[in-house]
Amino acid sequence: MRIVIAGGHGQIALRLERLLAGRGDEVAGIVRRAGQAGDLLAAGAEPVVADLETASVGDVARHLEGADAAVFAAGAGPGSGVERKDTVDRAAAALFADAAEAAGVRRFLIVSSMGADREPQPGTDPVFAAYLRAKGAADADVRSRPGLDWTVLRPGRLTNEPGTGRVTLSAGSTGRGDVSRDDVAAVLVGLLDEPGTAGRTLELIGGDTPVTEAVKAVAD
Repeated sequence: MRIVIAGGHGQIALRLERLLAGRGDEVAGIVRRAGQAGDLLAAGAEPVVADLETASVGDVARHLEGADAAVFAAGAGPGSGVERKDTVDRAAAALFADAAEAAGVRRFLIVSSMGADREPQPGTDPVFAAYLRAKGAADADVRSRPGLDWTVLRPGRLTNEPGTGRVTLSAGSTGRGDVSRDDVAAVLVGLLDEPGTAGRTLELIGGDTPVTEAVKAVAD
């Protein structure tokens, strides 16, 4: 497959790029800065420099031409304020979805967040609340598009612990929990391989089920 990943220098994206390139897939990662290209090349991915906050749909669509799947794994990141939660976590996701449709790429995965399906609780940090609202709005936008075979993945609290290859993945609620970025990347690979997961919104935390079995269980 050829897969194009938005947010190609992110921690999950770099792991995903290594897994896909390691098995022979062609991978391109969209990054904002040319200085990030070396890390993508080391991961086996083709770096594509484009700023999703300022690029046009046509510009991004050109990078998606000929792709089999698109993965939105971008985020404003720690230290960003309320405004960039909206411009990156929501608006850039919508732009990437527009570009995928324009390029004829139906398979579309978006990395969201647990808690994005509800209004943040009173007392939630305002920036984190803005992040959750932006993620929820992006999910709703993607799920409204009949031109995409979408899957929304909502991990729990992310850690840098080594992956176990075992998870809890559910189209319902998993309950809160941690999950390693290694295992999130492995699940994304499984979702790309399993078309029956299209049209699903999935929660993910660490667990006891091997990734391949967990993905098969939530497929149509």
